[in-house]
Amino acid sequence: MYDTLFVLSQYLLPKKALTRLTGWLAGRRAGQATTWTIRRFIGRYGVDMSEAANPDPAAYPSFNDFFTRALRDDARPLADAELLCPVDGAISQFGPIKRGHLFQAKGHEYSATALVGGDHQLAERFADGLFATLYLSPRDYHRVHMPCDGTLREMIYVPGELFSVNPVTARNIPGLFARNERVVCVFDGAEGPFVMVLVGATIVGSMATVWHGVVNPPRRPEITKWRYDAGEVRLARGEEMGRFQLGSTVVLLFPAGRFHFNPAWHPAAAVRMGEAMSAAPVEAQDSGR
Repeated sequence: MYDTLFVLSQYLLPKKALTRLTGWLAGRRAGQATTWTIRRFIGRYGVDMSEAANPDPAAYPSFNDFFTRALRDDARPLADAELLCPVDGAISQFGPIKRGHLFQAKGHEYSATALVGGDHQLAERFADGLFATLYLSPRDYHRVHMPCDGTLREMIYVPGELFSVNPVTARNIPGLFARNERVVCVFDGAEGPFVMVLVGATIVGSMATVWHGVVNPPRRPEITKWRYDAGEVRLARGEEMGRFQLGSTVVLLFPAGRFHFNPAWHPAAAVRMGEAMSAAPVEAQDSGR
């Protein structure tokens, strides 16, 4: 019953108006009222402030400043792996891209073409490749980092819905991640192209990248693309590439071939930025037999 009522509310609520209001409130600098709100949030969600670069809730002028807080330099050591987990959160789903489609939840899948804003040629580069969908809860660290070295080629803003993104909506709203507002970032890596998709949701005030700044708002009515010359934006593995204001989900696409996912991964498992996302390269696995 709860799932049914919650999903129904997703279709009835004025999600964009609610998101604009929440974004405005989160950006307000209200002194003691802001600090009180931050302390309440920390207590409600069990946020571990000992990992923060500044653990004092009163040090954050706005709720957004708190929500996008930096961590201590030693808080997330980088694993010795070719692919790193880019976020703190939980694994929603991961696995092979089959016939150009990604698995969302039992009974639901969606196309890679729809996810990247209808660019069939881009989606074809990941036919039979791999995907991972990672969910960031309110308590998590909300900066997004690079899974490997990458050179930015294109950024695509795709307008869309603002459904909540959580296990309930993933189970019940068809094509959720390809329907919500999102920012698609296309990189070239040492082993070929890869894509990082920042998916918006209800009350996600904005999404930002380190090279562009805030991408939304404004919320554009049409798909918007930015292209980058080779070498214009290069980011190293583990380096920050973007952040959520009030968090959501990241979807990653990798081409077929070299990588295998970490065998310890499974849906709903908690993950941390900097952990190994990949197993040993295929060649290393073969040579060890």
